[in-house]
Amino acid sequence: MIFCAATNNQGKLKELRRILERAGHEVKSLRELGVTLDPEETGTTFAENARIKAEAFCKATGLATVADDSGLCVDALNGAPGVYSARYAGVHGDDDANNRKLLDAMKDVPAGKRAARFVSAVCLMLPDGRELTVEGECPGTVAFGLTGENGFGYDPLFVPDCVGLPDGTTTPNTARRSYAELADGEKDAISHRGRAMERLEQALPAFLGE
Repeated sequence: MIFCAATNNQGKLKELRRILERAGHEVKSLRELGVTLDPEETGTTFAENARIKAEAFCKATGLATVADDSGLCVDALNGAPGVYSARYAGVHGDDDANNRKLLDAMKDVPAGKRAARFVSAVCLMLPDGRELTVEGECPGTVAFGLTGENGFGYDPLFVPDCVGLPDGTTTPNTARRSYAELADGEKDAISHRGRAMERLEQALPAFLGE
């Protein structure tokens, strides 16, 4: 199947493409499709925002469209930044500013109280109006500083509880490596987006009536 990946975030595009192509699908980026639409994300949940984006880009391209809305939910901040993760510091997509604001908000939170989870909602919208939404989570903690280069967003600050192994299983993250320090395979096996996409892939045959 050919999918439109409804994101302008190059990090998300890389992950969506890697996961979907590994499952045998073809992925077209918005740039490849010549689409410059920027739908307003007015939802109050990840699932609502994912649906808004999937529906808008599906109508614009005429292709089956996969859209993700995701973010970091921190217990000590009552779930913030949550659905506002990408614009936490005021400017959408300013990773450096968002990370600085999060570190500042957490500066007085001790090690045992820094639990957080990454959440991803993925919505698949078909041109005939059918839709399927799945979610995935990855538990972990917020670090005291940024580490790693293989990531984007809050990846350098997020330390997952587990990391993936080559056989698809997981192991405790005893080295306390951040998302941004993990290799692609290590991250895909445990990431919020990877888990959501796995659920999408499992549900796809029945959803498509195959």
